[in-house]
Amino acid sequence: MRVALVTGANGGFGKLIVMELLKANYFVVAAMRTETNKDELLEMVKQLDLEERIFVAEMDVTKEEQVKQASQWVQNRFNKLDVLINNAGYSQGGFTTDLTILDWQKQYDTNVLGVIQTTSNFLPLLKNSKKGQIINLSSVSGYFGFPGMGPYCSSKFALEGYSESLRLELISEGIYVSLIEPASFKTGIWEKGLEIGAVIHDDTLKKNALAFAKQSFQNAGDPLEVAKVIVKVCKSNRPKFRYRVGKGANSLWFIKKFVPWSIIERTVTKKLSK
Repeated sequence: MRVALVTGANGGFGKLIVMELLKANYFVVAAMRTETNKDELLEMVKQLDLEERIFVAEMDVTKEEQVKQASQWVQNRFNKLDVLINNAGYSQGGFTTDLTILDWQKQYDTNVLGVIQTTSNFLPLLKNSKKGQIINLSSVSGYFGFPGMGPYCSSKFALEGYSESLRLELISEGIYVSLIEPASFKTGIWEKGLEIGAVIHDDTLKKNALAFAKQSFQNAGDPLEVAKVIVKVCKSNRPKFRYRVGKGANSLWFIKKFVPWSIIERTVTKKLSK
């Protein structure tokens, strides 16, 4: 039976990914920053009578010792890992003029360095699998920068570049790296991130950026859609590199790729300045 590890497993996409993998007959290591957040997930698992296939690990992706301990536990228990799903992350919103360097550092520590640290520690176990997979949760914010979302967007841009390099490094060894690029889904990540970071006062641009984030959340899709796509990726014999998911993800990619930046810039600026 295949073994998967999901980071950030206690909420958002993570919890749903764990549940869908369990339903698909995976052994799942649900890694979360603190085990005090495990109760809701375990209750969901219990209702489906799947407790024998889930293992909870306290693992903050920014803490190297915890990551090493978790990888050692997986090695002792399974001696392999088939799928690593780097889902842990958060959104630090706010405009550059309102953010501190510490805000940026914390964002990168989790969304970028946390992924790299986790991947590096579990890579030997992935090499023990007949078909190892690494699935990194990116975003449409990984290819389109939104005002007021600089830390989050740039962290996802960095994740995309890292994943491209990693895909080319590992594919000859039979390990497939894939990126999931969701549009807006009802996990609250955009709305919460921007609301925390925005110092608005009477700034029209900031007010409109926050309103856009709230509107995106209100029109967002069901995050279960992302979890189901990830299970399909896990089952694929030759997974693709990129999977754009949700309303607007493909059109936004098309705009960024084919529409001149001057037009994008003029359109966005006009929309946020009204």
